[in-house]
Amino acid sequence: MNREFPDTPDEVRIDRDATRAELAQTLESLEQKLDVRPKIKQGIDDRLDQAEAKVGTVVGEPTAAKFRQGAETVRANPVPVFASLLGLIVVLRLILRRRSHED
Repeated sequence: MNREFPDTPDEVRIDRDATRAELAQTLESLEQKLDVRPKIKQGIDDRLDQAEAKVGTVVGEPTAAKFRQGAETVRANPVPVFASLLGLIVVLRLILRRRSHED
């Protein structure tokens, strides 16, 4: 069976099935490598945990509780929160740029 091309229909089916299995495994592996959502979510969670720890040591408990509540909102809906932050940054940069051109 070391021939380049299989001769019998059974050999063709076996070769086809093996190729399909290899292709499915390769595609699954690529999908896992290219899926960045879990990595982004983990990064967001890590940053929020760090921020919660810092806020808890700097401010009082009522403020820390509010921050934790806000952090949970970000964890539950990160896209709208970050889109809003991006929009705010763009607006602030436009305002600062306009002020620098007026001077």
